[in-house]
Amino acid sequence: MTTRSQIQVPLGAPLHQHLPLRPWAEEKTRRLPGLNPVAPGDWLRVDEVFAAQMRLRDALIANRRAAVLALDEAARPAAEELLGAVLAEVAAKPGYVIGAQSVVRPDGVEVPLDRTDPLATAGRLVQEDLVLLEKPDAGDEHLLTGAVLCFPASWTLEQKFLRPLTTIHVPVPDYDGNIARRVQRLFDGLQPDRPIWRANYLVYGDPALHQPRREGEARKLAPEGPRFLRMERQVLKRLERSRAVVFSIHSYVLEMDALAPEDRAALAGLSAVG
Repeated sequence: MTTRSQIQVPLGAPLHQHLPLRPWAEEKTRRLPGLNPVAPGDWLRVDEVFAAQMRLRDALIANRRAAVLALDEAARPAAEELLGAVLAEVAAKPGYVIGAQSVVRPDGVEVPLDRTDPLATAGRLVQEDLVLLEKPDAGDEHLLTGAVLCFPASWTLEQKFLRPLTTIHVPVPDYDGNIARRVQRLFDGLQPDRPIWRANYLVYGDPALHQPRREGEARKLAPEGPRFLRMERQVLKRLERSRAVVFSIHSYVLEMDALAPEDRAALAGLSAVG
């Protein structure tokens, strides 16, 4: 068994000590699509590694902006509405101080409130990655029209930007025409006051949060290397004015050895779920 002292965690890979949910252990989250209602005030979360994750987000947005942020100019109204929704949500959370010109985060960092750069500003306020999806008037599917994506789990914003849901999910196993139609119906029926969440979880050999990969680029696991569980709490939320759908992703990473024995047994042999 690999111990914590033997694992060299690279800078920028903060590890959680526990998980807020165990989706493999509950019927409502174990079976796909595993959708559940979001309780009021529980869209965005602040967890134990907030400060460490936010330092990494700040650095990525400042130094790798082209890789982690994209916005179609036609989606700017949706991005501005998204920033407003983020501010309204975090205003009620302990540790945030919302001012006229800036926001102080729970880690004490003051973020300028730049409404001309709404996705970058929102991305510096919360741990979640934020993806905007909009359906053209004459279109059949939602398109990815903007995102701040600091912590991709084996996909790239560049490759998915302005693509529809069907091709965004290439090469997700089992995402066939039937599932694509069901997902589109879900998006079409989503109501602003009824966000929903699901979770997925995968095993990685590298705990780094920023892991972009292009379609067809395999995620490799060394046979004898350490193992980390990467779990995402994914929320779908409809914005009221623009009608855009926000797909938010809160990422958790912890050592497999930090899990209880029954959880390690349940996940034995796992390569990818969800």
